[in-house]
Amino acid sequence: MKGNDYVKFMTQQVVSYMDLPKDERKQRKMEQKAQRHSPTIGNRWFGVLPVAIKSMFKRAE
Repeated sequence: MKGNDYVKFMTQQVVSYMDLPKDERKQRKMEQKAQRHSPTIGNRWFGVLPVAIKSMFKRAE
């Protein structure tokens, strides 16, 4: 992708976002926040290793 194409794409994205009503933008933002804060925050920050260790210790008990 050439630089000009990238600028054109980004401009289209920004304009389409700014054309949305304010309430809809807020709603999108809240949905994205809800998806980011999943209950498996350990996986997000540290990967699968803590989960594997945790399950290994649970099996040992």
